[in-house]
Amino acid sequence: MGASPEAQQFAQFLESVSAKAATPGLDLAIVRAIVETNHRASTEPEGVTYAEVDANGVPALWCIPEGADPDRALLHFHFGGSVTASMHSDRKAAGHIAKAAGARSLVVDFRLAPEHPYPAQLDDAETAYRWLLSQGYEPRNIGSTGHSIGGTLAVMLPLRLLAKGEATPGAIVSVSPWTDLTVQNASVDENEKTDKMLSRGTLELFRGAWLQDPAVDFADPQISLVNADLTGLPPTIVHYGEYETLADDGAQLGQRLADFKVTHEVHPMPEGQHSFILGAGRVPEVDQAIRQMGVWLRRHLGA
Repeated sequence: MGASPEAQQFAQFLESVSAKAATPGLDLAIVRAIVETNHRASTEPEGVTYAEVDANGVPALWCIPEGADPDRALLHFHFGGSVTASMHSDRKAAGHIAKAAGARSLVVDFRLAPEHPYPAQLDDAETAYRWLLSQGYEPRNIGSTGHSIGGTLAVMLPLRLLAKGEATPGAIVSVSPWTDLTVQNASVDENEKTDKMLSRGTLELFRGAWLQDPAVDFADPQISLVNADLTGLPPTIVHYGEYETLADDGAQLGQRLADFKVTHEVHPMPEGQHSFILGAGRVPEVDQAIRQMGVWLRRHLGA
């Protein structure tokens, strides 16, 4: 069974946006404006309202489903390689996940590179997390979620908290994470034609913007999660598309979770695209995956 017609249309949509963004000579502001249009792939989730907030100086957006559990919250990180996208481009997809989980979701508008290189994004993630704690949420009732670079941050944040000896969120949802910053995995080149959003060239551009310190080792466990000690991570679910350049990154993260005996599930989507959650509400395979994420979060938050 191949991908649904809706999944094929979604892939074509991603390809058209990526082609526009890759037009030679565009300045970064225009590229960012084009990438923002990816939000059009998602439908508006019914029964979800939105409210912008200041999370201790970090702009953020609440996605609030009707009947959401008032004691549980998700902390959501958007895609874009640290260089593009925003809380607005992720608003609808995050709303669909929030609805599936029965919890409100705080979408973090972290600072972007190259203006703000690593670790600005992780610093903003931590600030937003501490803001949630100040609002009365218990760590075990918070889910750390995201896709692409956001899927990386969703894991990096709990690891940073563990290194400080602090309580982590209660569960992680990491979609299409970028976990090997050496960009050496076979799928980067093998899936060049099937991935309609990312390519080796794009990944290397993002990496150069994000990791500007010339002394940085791309294999450093603090940056490349495939080399990190994952001891003590909360229950983690990993989703990735089998057609994406980062397919091996997702699979390797799953293996590392097993190695460190972290409670986990790994779900490769057949013919799935990078950051496929952007197709929420239109693509049946995506909606099924989001239901799985919702079940995971309901099961593990507050457990």
